[in-house]
Amino acid sequence: MGYQDLKVDVADGIATVTVNRPDVRNALRVESVEELRSALDELRLRADAGVVIFTGAGDKAFVSGRDVKDLLKLGRKDALEHRLSGLYRDIEIFEKVTIAAINGFALGGGLEFALACDLRIASENATLGLPETRLGIIPAAGGTQRLPRVVGLGVAKYMILTGELVTAARAREIGLVSEVHPQTQLMGKARELASKVLERGPLATRLAKSVLNLASQVPLDAGLQAERLSQAILFEGPEKTEGVNAFLEKRKPRFER
Repeated sequence: MGYQDLKVDVADGIATVTVNRPDVRNALRVESVEELRSALDELRLRADAGVVIFTGAGDKAFVSGRDVKDLLKLGRKDALEHRLSGLYRDIEIFEKVTIAAINGFALGGGLEFALACDLRIASENATLGLPETRLGIIPAAGGTQRLPRVVGLGVAKYMILTGELVTAARAREIGLVSEVHPQTQLMGKARELASKVLERGPLATRLAKSVLNLASQVPLDAGLQAERLSQAILFEGPEKTEGVNAFLEKRKPRFER
């Protein structure tokens, strides 16, 4: 499928989706959002794409947020339609593991984008934040809900209410990203991380992601029940047999995809 605002590449089981608007620091416009939805639909059906890496073109920005020019056109109805929020929810519950490779600025909707991904790593020059209140709005594409779940309520309040931006090093300290690498190594490290995920049982990984997503949304007993049901499925499946046999035979497992 052809895209105007994106580049989509698949190799070695890893899909790389690049927001390709470097002239505006990869800001998202309406067309970008629709193309990202299409890319998810495409990659959902591709058996040769087991993990998806999201990044931005160039070396200055991952995604700098929604195109500010678009904000002037948006009204109450647009907010209630939650187009951007809906996209990020689709990324969050996407069946395959997603990685945000944050290669520069990740501001506003850009950080909300990264928060919707399962794993986040950053380049040393990355800057992250939710400065929306300076524009007279709030981070309403999941920022007020996902950021506290990742870094804790106190840190999230500080970041959102002051609009303070954080460096990559500080982001790692607060758990906002898991790894920080030199800019030139970021994509290689993202692929290494994706390869680690691909070595695991695909159904086990999918169920683990699903149950982990429930952890902050349901009571403990409901989460534990979902955990037990997922394990029951895996206990009767071929992945467990292959994984255990591979361990006992001291070899790498050969999971079917």
